[in-house]
Amino acid sequence: MELMKELDSTTVESSELVEQTFLFWLNDHGHIRSPFPNYIHNELKQKATERFYDWVNSLKPEAKDELNDEGVGEKFEEIIFDTASAMIKTEDERITILYPFLPRLGDSLSNDDGEESEIVDRSIVKEGDTNLLKVVCTKRNDGEKWSTTFALPI
Repeated sequence: MELMKELDSTTVESSELVEQTFLFWLNDHGHIRSPFPNYIHNELKQKATERFYDWVNSLKPEAKDELNDEGVGEKFEEIIFDTASAMIKTEDERITILYPFLPRLGDSLSNDDGEESEIVDRSIVKEGDTNLLKVVCTKRNDGEKWSTTFALPI
């Protein structure tokens, strides 16, 4: 695979892979929001990039030949998320990194009656063998609290 043979911190190909991946994950894109808090962006870029190049440089030539561009990109994203998990400060930030596409604090949610509410708390709860995301909401019209759960992606 040509990209793997070119991957080191000085090549245009590797620089573009790194920049495009960070451009995607550190910015919001319509319905896809960055799961990473702003305060870790600079350090995350540095640490994840270093870990990525360490991983690339540790691969044997045979392993490099077996990897494709998609596999390299997925590994880099895995490194970014793993690195970020060690840098965050709150449980809610951990939930966002683990499940970046689920509702977050401050998001609007409607109850069964269609009343708009704001998510004010969330946590991971276990029901039997299943982990769920529990969200606590406050109705916008009267401040009453209610909660619901969401199945977590596997």
